[in-house]
Amino acid sequence: MAPYKIVLRAVAGALLVLAVAGCAEFSSLFAPSRPDPATQMPALESRVLALVEAERARIDPKAHTLMLDSELVGIARKRSAEMARTGSFAGNGDPHVSATMLMNQDAKFQGLIGENVAAQHFLPQQEIDVEAYAKRFVDGWIASKPHQNNLAFADYDRTGVGAAVNGDMIYVTQLFTTDLGLGTKPNGQAPDVTSVETPQKGKDDTETIPLRGAIVPGGPSK
Repeated sequence: MAPYKIVLRAVAGALLVLAVAGCAEFSSLFAPSRPDPATQMPALESRVLALVEAERARIDPKAHTLMLDSELVGIARKRSAEMARTGSFAGNGDPHVSATMLMNQDAKFQGLIGENVAAQHFLPQQEIDVEAYAKRFVDGWIASKPHQNNLAFADYDRTGVGAAVNGDMIYVTQLFTTDLGLGTKPNGQAPDVTSVETPQKGKDDTETIPLRGAIVPGGPSK
């Protein structure tokens, strides 16, 4: 009788293992699939823009409505993609990387360019909560004076938002521009890109310094 009992127990154990394996395969078959984080970046861009617009209206009801500019969107996306690729906010030693990209694409642009960049960690095994992440990006900018200066400057009237993801990091860039009514760049005007401390200072200096693409960097926010 003893050998018979041992055989039964062995068979029962094998059946249990098969049953557990079968349940795991069945549950994984019907488990909801998580979207590729990269496919959620356009939605994140849209929510960041909407939240920024709301903050601008709250801070200064007279602020211009930001027009989404496809040229600036392309530049913002390239900027974020490069940050995601390198894991760095630096732009190959170019302190005006976004402004330089705009100058290369639009040789006639003259005015102010504001740049806000930021990064957040996320868990790759979880779906990105677009609303929560967008709010954290914008709240972080609001809490930082240079970023808030860019975000709230009433004269900015065009914008582009770009988001990119790599590994467990999301990078976002928002660009703001205005030509300040200066028109296009006169031939031979220099310098192409200069830095100013705040958008308002850049606006105030337009009568005393040659202005082409004065950039107001918000700097990295994490």
